[in-house]
Amino acid sequence: MAIFRYLKILFLVLVLVALLLLALANNDPVTVNLMPDPLAQAMGMANARTMPLFVLVLGSVLVGIIVGFIWEWLREYRYRAEAKTQRREAQRLNQEVAQMKGRSSDTQDDVLALLDDADAAR
Repeated sequence: MAIFRYLKILFLVLVLVALLLLALANNDPVTVNLMPDPLAQAMGMANARTMPLFVLVLGSVLVGIIVGFIWEWLREYRYRAEAKTQRREAQRLNQEVAQMKGRSSDTQDDVLALLDDADAAR
């Protein structure tokens, strides 16, 4: 198991080195227009931003990752809801089994006890 931990750390270090090299190689400023010029002038907003290229690339990757995580979280909602329902059902059944085991020490027969419970529930 320890070797997988070291491989994970090595992989993360290699990714960080690659990102650092990307940042150092692409630090020229670029101008990014946030919206078309006529629309920006109509709204009275500054349209262009100047930033290093690596900030634009890494920012785009980060936004893509965040959108992907949110999309996946929303897509898996039904599975989480089903798991929650099944977990509640399992807890209820475990409580019922524990209750039935506790009653087995009574002098009454188990079948008669079940029938009494059914009559009481009605």
